[in-house]
Amino acid sequence: MPAGRAAIWARVSTTEQDTANQVAQLREWAQRRGLDVVQVYQVEESAFQGKHLKALSEVYDDARLGRFHVLLVWALDRLSREGPLATLEIVHRLGRYGCQVLSLQEPWTEAAGELRDLLLAIAGWVARMESQRRSERTKAGLERAREQGKKLGRPAGAKDRRKRSRRGYLLRYAS
Repeated sequence: MPAGRAAIWARVSTTEQDTANQVAQLREWAQRRGLDVVQVYQVEESAFQGKHLKALSEVYDDARLGRFHVLLVWALDRLSREGPLATLEIVHRLGRYGCQVLSLQEPWTEAAGELRDLLLAIAGWVARMESQRRSERTKAGLERAREQGKKLGRPAGAKDRRKRSRRGYLLRYAS
């Protein structure tokens, strides 16, 4: 069981979601393991499109400088949804800096060797497929709404030219 300084990585995909549940459970897990949480990275960006990479760069820098030795995540898909290679790359890069990645939902992340790498690759593949399927369902819902004659977008003739927030816009019409 690792001991020492830990960081928490909590990521949600949209600003409507909240990282509080992830952080609370990861803090509790760290305490049970005797880890001192020295940093919490809370990210509200999509991992599928790579928008989380700026925050991940901070994690790399802090790990390289030895500020923590364990990175706690709720699940590996919180790190990346870009597929097996991206997941393996993140975990291995942090490993080169002397930092172990542990997942609350995937206890096998504490294993060592080739089996761990295989499971990391599978978890990365599953995360990417889940994200792609969610996107396909959203697009299908929008197409269905169009076929039913629902108008999507701003009403014709609208004169307000201010920039609109896109949060939740597509999901309202997909259901």
